[in-house]
Amino acid sequence: MTREEKSQVIDDLTAQLAENANIYLADISGLDAGTTSNLRRACFKANVSLKVVKNTLLAKAMENSDKDFGDLPTVLKGNTSLMFAEAGNAPAKVIKEFRKKSDMPLLKGAFVEEAIFVGDETLDTLVNIKSKEEVIGDIIGLLQSPAKNVISALKSGGGTIAGILKTLSEKEG
Repeated sequence: MTREEKSQVIDDLTAQLAENANIYLADISGLDAGTTSNLRRACFKANVSLKVVKNTLLAKAMENSDKDFGDLPTVLKGNTSLMFAEAGNAPAKVIKEFRKKSDMPLLKGAFVEEAIFVGDETLDTLVNIKSKEEVIGDIIGLLQSPAKNVISALKSGGGTIAGILKTLSEKEG
């Protein structure tokens, strides 16, 4: 790879790091071609982008980025694959589901909405992170709950009041 090609790859990686708020680093070494293909399909179905990168080029892209990746560059040893997703927990769910059949991929680290996670032991924590849509859904559900209670109370109370008024008016007549 020429110096110009490396520079172009670093620029592309830097742009991808800037565009994505959720970045996972995984080790998929040891997976045969068929298993790797299955992993790529699982990623595609979950809207996760999977890309194999050279550690030195990724490290330079991280340096060039405006984001603070903290200790993440320290995990850039051996084979590294980048996973990008809109939902913060999507790559973690793909990895966890995939590991039901295989020992790989191993999570090296993640950058999720400014938070840094290092090591495979953080996988369960990442799986349990709620996506923006899930949090908004929870908030809407919580906001709707009191309104539903008030409306149902008014409906049932309204029927009761109307019934009482009707009964009283009938007794007078």
